Amino acid sequence: MDVTNTVLLWALGLLALTGGVLVFTLRSMARVTFALLGCLVCVGGVVTLLGLPYLGVVIVLMMVMEMVIMAVFMIAYMMDPAGLMPMSMVHNTRGALVISGAVFAALVAGIFLVPWPGRTGVRPKDTTFQLGRSLMEDQMLTMITLGFVLLATMVGATVLATRRGRYDRFGDELDRRPADDPAGGGVGR
Repeated sequence: MDVTNTVLLWALGLLALTGGVLVFTLRSMARVTFALLGCLVCVGGVVTLLGLPYLGVVIVLMMVMEMVIMAVFMIAYMMDPAGLMPMSMVHNTRGALVISGAVFAALVAGIFLVPWPGRTGVRPKDTTFQLGRSLMEDQMLTMITLGFVLLATMVGATVLATRRGRYDRFGDELDRRPADDPAGGGVGR
């Protein structure tokens, strides 16, 4: 890893840590949501820099969509306006500090005490292919079929949810000019 990637790795790691701390120190759900989004985007960047670009991009895409959906639902359905009312993400502060400190110490001890295996063989040229193969080797046909079924379900649900087709405004013979478009204000507009 060259100097630029090392500096970028440290910067993204510190930004992710800062975002994680902000999640527990900010006082509104909306701000916490965007702090968590920033934290997880930095984690995706770290994963990308560590040699798994596909997984890093998937993490970023998933987290962006998840956090945006969460923010939209908070704005739409929360009792306080846009999740901006003061609140706290921390409950049982002393117990949480003891538990999180113990877990952190155990994880750090695990890093130094576990006998890590050495690399055998050479690193694959295409880590995306290697990851996809190890995840999907036995289930590839199932996942492809599932993808088509989900796409057909989404298209079918959209078609069934609309009351009219794109040419209905032109009449049964497609000869109505100008089109009678209810959204556009009727004939002649």
